[in-house]
Amino acid sequence: MRKIENVMYQMNASRGVDPDNIYFVQVDPTKCEACGECEKHCGTGAIQAINEEGIRQVVNPAACMNCGQCLINCPYDAIYEGVSFVDEIFEKLKNPDTVVVSMPAPAVRYGLGECFGYPTGAYVGGKMHAALRKLGFDFIWDNEWTADVTIMEEGTELIQRVKKPSKDKPLPQFTSCCPAWIKFAETFYPDLLPHISTCKSPIAMLGPLSKTYGAHETNIPAQKIYTVSIMPCIAKKYEGMRPEMADSGFQDIDATITTRELGYMIKEAGINFKSLPDQEPDPALGMSTGAATIFSNSGGVMEAALRLAYEVLSGKKLENPDIKVVRTHEGIGTAGIKVPNFGTVKVAVASGLSNAAKLCDEVRAGKSPHHFIEIMACRGGCVNGGGQPLDPDVRTASLFRSIVARVNRKYRMRKVA
Repeated sequence: MRKIENVMYQMNASRGVDPDNIYFVQVDPTKCEACGECEKHCGTGAIQAINEEGIRQVVNPAACMNCGQCLINCPYDAIYEGVSFVDEIFEKLKNPDTVVVSMPAPAVRYGLGECFGYPTGAYVGGKMHAALRKLGFDFIWDNEWTADVTIMEEGTELIQRVKKPSKDKPLPQFTSCCPAWIKFAETFYPDLLPHISTCKSPIAMLGPLSKTYGAHETNIPAQKIYTVSIMPCIAKKYEGMRPEMADSGFQDIDATITTRELGYMIKEAGINFKSLPDQEPDPALGMSTGAATIFSNSGGVMEAALRLAYEVLSGKKLENPDIKVVRTHEGIGTAGIKVPNFGTVKVAVASGLSNAAKLCDEVRAGKSPHHFIEIMACRGGCVNGGGQPLDPDVRTASLFRSIVARVNRKYRMRKVA
């Protein structure tokens, strides 16, 4: 076990194991104070009390969506990650026969700065790229590039469904970027899978593109390329290990680390992050638009796809690209977007799996009025993912609530006695 940014990690990157059988997050019973904060933030009931003292555990990895919301809200640092590729990546960076490619997600550049004393939400994309080069990464191919690809693919699919829904591609269409949400749908709502966009997530696109198009553009054999997904999300480790992620003819994503782990690697390498000059990603798979950046917020995927759908359906230029009505920090947000020459596109945005379940139940019952639904497992979207730096304010609030709960529990026990 190793401590990284106040989180314990098991430094054993499992290989050749069905990811459905891996505990990507688990509770250390020696640190658990039975406060119940983890269970409160679990959207599936995967964390439960295992004894009369109220000590919690993830009782079944199949029930866990790997979102990590339990981890970032545990006030006692009792929840740890079960998979880390950090040691393996350090070894690959030293190997002259391996071409190591970094693939950072949009949200990472807004969370990484917290590891180095920057304010919450500060943009440090340029320094992140410079730090990755200092670490020894051969190429920086940005996940924002394939976020733009997702917009084009998912937006086009939405247009096709709106114009001519079918049994195989019915309405409403769900987004497909969040791996915790996809596992949730596969586990609890398999009958709704035809409603989910056929698009892979941005990182599941960038992995095979790196080993096909990227390999071609750089004249590097694909078998020499080692891809590292850098995510704000623990569930992306699960996604990268799924056996079907091999469209390149190789494992598309060789390793996944979180924002916290990247911060640790930069510090471990002795890099002075704040002194780094801003740099750009590499050109082959590094360009992106502002629409890709907003993927990190709840409602961002929806807003980006609607920009494309609006212009294609209406045949007119969208004068103001800001569709603020779909930006939803928590709960469920609904809106109707009036599109000239078409009518109203009805949409819903939800973050948190309990909110996802409400929309899924509505679709299952045949009562959904929506054309397009965005789901993110984490409240507020990827910027609040389970792999982001721990928010001291959130943990302070959680600690206060847990202390109150413990005092009340002891008071009730004394009364009963």
